[in-house]
Amino acid sequence: MALVVPLSDVSDDALALVGGKAGKLGELVRQGLPVPPGIVVTTEAYQAFVDATDLRTVIPEALASIDPARPDTVEAASSRIRSTFAATEFPAALRAPIAAAYETFVRESSATFSAVRSSATAEDLEGASFAGLQETYLNVAGVDNVLAAIRSCWGSLFTSRVLVYRQKKGFDHSAVRLAVLIQKMVEATVSGILFTRDPNTGENHILVEAGWGLGELIVGGEVTPDHYVVDGATQKIVHKQISEQKVRLVRASEGGNRREEVPAADRSRQKLSDARLLRLVSLARLIESRYRRPMDVEWCGDADALYIVQARPVTTIPTSTAGTSGALAPAGSSGAGEPIVRGFGASPGVAGGVARLLRGAAEMERLKAGEVLVTTMTTPDMVPAMSRAAAIVTDEGGMTCHAAIVSRELGVPCVVGTREATRTIAEGSEVTVDGKTGSVYRGIRAEATPKGTAPAVLPAGVSHDSVPVTATKILVNVGVPEKAEEYARLPVSGVGLLRIEFIFTAHVREHPLALIKKGKKDELVRRLADGIGRVCQAFHPRPVIVRTSDFKTNEYRGMPGGEEYEPVEENPMIGWRGCSRYVSPVYRPAFLCELEAIHRVRTEQGLKNAMVMLPFVRNTWELEEIAETLKGSGLRRSRDFKLYLMAEVPSIVFLAREFARHCDGFSIGSNDLTQLVLGADRDSETLGRMGYFDERDPAVLAAVHQLIEGAHAEGKTVGICGQGPSVYPEFAEFLVREGIDSISLNADTVVPTIRSIAALEQRMKLEGLRRRE
Repeated sequence: MALVVPLSDVSDDALALVGGKAGKLGELVRQGLPVPPGIVVTTEAYQAFVDATDLRTVIPEALASIDPARPDTVEAASSRIRSTFAATEFPAALRAPIAAAYETFVRESSATFSAVRSSATAEDLEGASFAGLQETYLNVAGVDNVLAAIRSCWGSLFTSRVLVYRQKKGFDHSAVRLAVLIQKMVEATVSGILFTRDPNTGENHILVEAGWGLGELIVGGEVTPDHYVVDGATQKIVHKQISEQKVRLVRASEGGNRREEVPAADRSRQKLSDARLLRLVSLARLIESRYRRPMDVEWCGDADALYIVQARPVTTIPTSTAGTSGALAPAGSSGAGEPIVRGFGASPGVAGGVARLLRGAAEMERLKAGEVLVTTMTTPDMVPAMSRAAAIVTDEGGMTCHAAIVSRELGVPCVVGTREATRTIAEGSEVTVDGKTGSVYRGIRAEATPKGTAPAVLPAGVSHDSVPVTATKILVNVGVPEKAEEYARLPVSGVGLLRIEFIFTAHVREHPLALIKKGKKDELVRRLADGIGRVCQAFHPRPVIVRTSDFKTNEYRGMPGGEEYEPVEENPMIGWRGCSRYVSPVYRPAFLCELEAIHRVRTEQGLKNAMVMLPFVRNTWELEEIAETLKGSGLRRSRDFKLYLMAEVPSIVFLAREFARHCDGFSIGSNDLTQLVLGADRDSETLGRMGYFDERDPAVLAAVHQLIEGAHAEGKTVGICGQGPSVYPEFAEFLVREGIDSISLNADTVVPTIRSIAALEQRMKLEGLRRRE
């Protein structure tokens, strides 16, 4: 059992063991970015603590007592679980190794004080950041204090606000685990948050917020930070807004934190010099380059250096940035009038309602559904009220504070940092909030729409009829089943990629062979079928292409029970993965469970739109054996059941026509195809920075051309299910011009990419007409 692991040894692949926060920071350590050193008390330690104490029965009993319609039952369950965590001492078998690992860490890193931070398995994920909802303790020293902080972090997995948020986001309370990250404490003189893309408009601007001292006052919305805007293309500073800061949070001499007044000479001084700001921007660009998506980054700096202390995907980038769609007309134009207050637009959308002024979380029950929450600051404790609000307006805070992030995920228009909303907006008055422009107007205007009238992935005013039709079929990638109903509203032809391993990590959470050994095969099949069926039901009758598992050995070893079955490989990327598992006697029982789950969805649930795609195919003989296994599981290729192959290994490209005889189509896995064509490990920090890993390389483009040509010669389709087409417009144009049949996209890029492809297809049509003249 791995109770404690070094932060430098973990990565995103170890989500089940170390949680989202630690996994991403470990990934950045591997990339060579400046991250304070640390250790992770794993989810296995959490589970061992629960299993060895009264919590084993207290947690399920308390959760079972919750009535979602009664907030008091949520609070009662939370209080019971958290008080039990606080009162329960560590069993000796757990205390000794955790204490020893902490003391070794302190000795080797010279960490007099530590930050003790929650890292849940449902945290810092796409579509659900859980921003600020679980506990962090700063400037902690001594074994006893650290162990107490660990228990408090574990207990914060069950605060009432976390229980409400998890329920709203569709996470199973009983399936979530929490690791604890312990890092060397930076004696920060300046801290803040940045977005590598404007989260409100989606524009290519890097937004940085900075304040004196520790960052907790910024993320908690208690101070208004400096606000800097850097052009993402030119790296030039295009805007500065310097805010006065009267108080800061610093380390107390005996440990913990204390507030102190900022010296008068520093209160209105720029918090980050231009040189440090641009250094921070360069670090942010490296992080975004690693993840190939906009990122939300927390950072701090001492007198000598800057450090990254958290990185997570931006969960709410709008799908369209054209014009001012979804915003009220600017002041001075017809219909808008003059705003009564202005601030930062923290969450887009326009909503109106009766203003309800709250002095804090203790007054949350005063807010009725559909009212506008007006308060000095938004905090994570106010999530239950935020979920009821039509809109949110605050005096303090920046557009990147944690509560603002949560408001975007909830789809609630939000304006922060107005400085005077609680003094200017009258209790009980009617107001309209424009979360895009950061303005609040008197009265409820015609442009204000009811909360929740459209999913976040489909922009307001956009319908299937308003999106152009394309000859290239557009599909969507689905990560977790909980998002299926929302994504099904998109103007797509189906699901091009449903990774079954995401259902393993989110719903099964244990190595499949370990479950089978315990006699829980039926439970494994049921959980897989439930997840797959949920997606198929939402999209029915549109096809859902289910990719069977493609865990690598290092990923599977990180799952509970995995070490017994997974070898240690020097290069798991080209090791025992994909189809090679399915023809192995060792893994075959687990593969049969995957097929049984898919067959159950198609037969018992009657959802014939579930199709199968095989990953990391190397040769045809394994395909022939797998085809027989599929037939034995009741999955035979026919008019209503299609079998697709991931095109990732160059052998498929060279022998496309031969492989085509064994399938109904191909889907290009651009990441693996690129690394194998170029011999460039996609996880290599050095090669990535040197520019070797690039889907647009001529050799990769030649491979794609050869695959499409060979597949089409045999009458088979070719699609792609990577991010490349939405990240690189020129790559999308190449694919369309090559005649690719379908492109499967992440949900937030569907609508703008459809429009881009429609425009490209129209240009191609006109070019063809000109050539005929």
